[in-house]
Amino acid sequence: MISVNDALAQLFDLVTPNHVETVPLRKAASRVLARDVVATRSQPPFAVSSMDGYALRQAEVEPDAMFKVIGEAAAGHRFEGTVKAGQAVRIFTGAPVPDGADFVVIQEDTTRRGDLLMLGHDIDGKTNIRPAGGDFTQGDVMPAPRRLRPSDIALLASMNIADVPVHAAPRVAIIATGDELVQPGETPGPDQIIASNTYGLAALLEQAGARCRMIPIARDTVASLTQAFRMAQDADLIITIGGASVGDHDLVAPVAAEMGMEQSFYKVAMRPGKPLMAGKLRDVPMIGLPGNPVSAMVCGVVFVVPVVHKMLGLPAAAAPRVSLPLGVDLRPNGPREHYMRARYDGGMVHPESNQDSSLLGVLSRADVLVVRPPDDPARMAGEMIDCIRL
Repeated sequence: MISVNDALAQLFDLVTPNHVETVPLRKAASRVLARDVVATRSQPPFAVSSMDGYALRQAEVEPDAMFKVIGEAAAGHRFEGTVKAGQAVRIFTGAPVPDGADFVVIQEDTTRRGDLLMLGHDIDGKTNIRPAGGDFTQGDVMPAPRRLRPSDIALLASMNIADVPVHAAPRVAIIATGDELVQPGETPGPDQIIASNTYGLAALLEQAGARCRMIPIARDTVASLTQAFRMAQDADLIITIGGASVGDHDLVAPVAAEMGMEQSFYKVAMRPGKPLMAGKLRDVPMIGLPGNPVSAMVCGVVFVVPVVHKMLGLPAAAAPRVSLPLGVDLRPNGPREHYMRARYDGGMVHPESNQDSSLLGVLSRADVLVVRPPDDPARMAGEMIDCIRL
């Protein structure tokens, strides 16, 4: 068995960032920016008023000062002339500040009769003008890589970027194996169960940015598994679920080897998830996950999501951890790294009492995984412990 860190490092060695494609801005949300993007204009592109009021010269601002209103400026409609001594222009929020003006008096601080404007007595020194380039300037860079959030999309639009370079989403083929499996909605036989892992894993990886395709269930025969692998050969990453152990019906490793898989490792010192396998099948990275539902999902969080992130062009990094206080005492851990399903409640984490790797209900209630290193000593309630948020 190898450590979790060694397994993750070897998995990162199996993949490279996907190719770059250009997508319309409207389709770029949640994608990973592949190249730096440069603003094609400044924002705002000109000085604008931040208030409704009157644009004039700041040097002439004093109580009861009188001005002649010579025009109007609105958003999208600038005043074309120049403001001179004793003159003012009616201006609205977002309008370009006229030439010659460097101050906007808010309308509440003025009195107007016809074209005659009089200032009040309590005008503060705020200009009420947003300077040109106050947000960003032409040539400013949005650096890559980064997953594009809604605020990034708004910024790109403001930078006048209509098409965005992003890494192509990895195509992931997911193969569930086993005679005992039927699809949700089907009627299982007396010895069969519903295939759940493929659905949970596909949801997890699509949330991470992958595009998943579920291959029909591979039965426990060489022919069925061989056909499933052939159907998955156009993927960027192949995930198998189940059949990776060494029992008489566990055929993933021998069938994959017969088809040319170069194995990187088999078995990881962790629980749940020990029977994990990885390698390359005819140049396509492949990860063989355990068949137990919780084991498959935990390995998805710990291993597969970080691999997908690297394929998306993000830095190769383990799932982020946070340090949170324990809500209960814990006994010493064994020799394998343990990922315990837990609930974060009342500012503390509470590991579930039953950590059996078949219990999806426990996983569904959990919102964190408590991470215990190998041979971790007993822990007391209130101690800080590493966690991965789910």
